[in-house]
Amino acid sequence: MTLPSWTDTKFGTMKRAALWLVSVVGEGNVFTKEDVKSAFPGVSQADRRVRDLRDHGWQIDTNREDAALGQHEQRFVKQGLPVWEPGKAAKSGASITQTQRRDVLARDGHLCRSCGIAPGETYAGSYEAAQLDIARRAVKQPAGGEVIELVAECNRCRVGGRGQAADLSAILGRASRLGSLERSLLLRWIDQDKREFSAAEELWAVYRTLPAESRAKFREALS
Repeated sequence: MTLPSWTDTKFGTMKRAALWLVSVVGEGNVFTKEDVKSAFPGVSQADRRVRDLRDHGWQIDTNREDAALGQHEQRFVKQGLPVWEPGKAAKSGASITQTQRRDVLARDGHLCRSCGIAPGETYAGSYEAAQLDIARRAVKQPAGGEVIELVAECNRCRVGGRGQAADLSAILGRASRLGSLERSLLLRWIDQDKREFSAAEELWAVYRTLPAESRAKFREALS
């Protein structure tokens, strides 16, 4: 199907921006705010309309998600819903408000719920400092269907988990098969929202990150 022209003013700015990304920028390529201003001269907040596309499944990364990008650069990674088509521009979710952001961060202890890192903390083995953001996570429900829930995640985990859905029904099923001792232990971790790892478990986690040759040397040394 032939795409409408992104210069057709009968479309709103967001729809034209979507068509401009597809027709001019192209998936995988980088653009800047200045490129947006040049494409839509005289249009106020055109860059915001580009950001609005994320609410429709469009992946547009900044340097928070892609360390290779400059401060003013963005990458058009993947097209989402064809918002220029009739009925496709209904928002999949309202924008997250500052109040919601504060509440979610406070509820989640101002830590990434996936890896536990705090904002400003440096990732192990790097000089990159973590930034916390609010991610929309799809959660499959035991009764069927999905709901979108908000969770605090760092920039690395948020990108790695994009497009994934948690299956609450499957997790509950696994929990139901635990013995009483395991269930009590799990409940204690949940109540404390923390788990202490043994020295062997910590070494196992480090061992798993080693290349194959080093894993073999480590195992040989233990034997």
